[in-house]
Amino acid sequence: CLDAEGKVHKFGSDWRTDDCNDCSCSKSGIGCCTSYVTPVDYDEEKCESIFNQETCSYKVVEKNDHSKECPVHSWVG
Repeated sequence: CLDAEGKVHKFGSDWRTDDCNDCSCSKSGIGCCTSYVTPVDYDEEKCESIFNQETCSYKVVEKNDHSKECPVHSWVG
């Protein structure tokens, strides 16, 4: 399989892209999906979601104090 960056992958291989997608190569081609879930049900007036590119994950924290996490009631991904 030849990915979007021009790299060749063996059939049956799996990898994570720089933009946090999990991909796999099979004889039918490459399949990719996001490796993370996105917070959708939290207090958006008081809190904000921050994406960590290194861990491929979101954290939801208070806008005025990033050391305090906010409860998230629903995630999608």
